[in-house]
Amino acid sequence: MKVLFIHGLASSGAYKMASSLRILLKGSEVIAPDVPIDPSEALELLKGICASESPDLIVGLSLGGFWAQKLRGFRKILVNPDFHVSRLLRSKIGIMEYLSPRRDGALSFRVTKAACDGYEALEATQFDNLTNEETSLTRGYFADNDELVDCFDEFMEHYPGRGKRYPGSHLPNFPQLKQYIITDLTNEISS
Repeated sequence: MKVLFIHGLASSGAYKMASSLRILLKGSEVIAPDVPIDPSEALELLKGICASESPDLIVGLSLGGFWAQKLRGFRKILVNPDFHVSRLLRSKIGIMEYLSPRRDGALSFRVTKAACDGYEALEATQFDNLTNEETSLTRGYFADNDELVDCFDEFMEHYPGRGKRYPGSHLPNFPQLKQYIITDLTNEISS
């Protein structure tokens, strides 16, 4: 199986969830790019990867869940997706530090008003034209103690019956990922 992992804000493809997926999905190839902060560059990169790699599964965490949701036609898991990252970014205009190492060595990035506007424009149409097929390809997992974002109700409005709560916080640890998310995925694939 080929898996595309999309990290969250201020992170990178080196984030620990990528290595956890490699362990939990033994034998799978996990593609974990460093996603640009600029929304148009990010979407272009991710659509290009999907076109060239044809992943069997996309796993997106937080902002990565927003991006995964935008990549139509693929089986996907959204983990604590943030469907309104522009709200958070508007409070952080300026320089932010990355929380995990980037391949290009960058230690920080600039949040601009233009980037916030770009995210807001994408957010406005993110649920447009959802088909039954697309809904059936998408699962959402939401921590019951998420300290950063809670888009569960919004997800369930657009993906009825496709979301689950699990005990944990915004960034799932290895045991939570294994017990609540990967076990479900494995059961779904084998059924």
